[in-house]
Amino acid sequence: MQRAERIIIKLAVIQLVFLLLSQALLTQPEIAGYLSKVVYYEGVTKGYVTNVLETLK
Repeated sequence: MQRAERIIIKLAVIQLVFLLLSQALLTQPEIAGYLSKVVYYEGVTKGYVTNVLETLK
């Protein structure tokens, strides 16, 4: 049982390191554009404004 606990703790520490590393990389604006695809989903990279059809008033 001790061996399994040690493996779980090591995996948790490795996951924490990768989480901190990825968060640090995403705070850099020049790198975040390559790592995060959210800007493509939101349409931020498009250079034009589209007309919006409102259905509820």
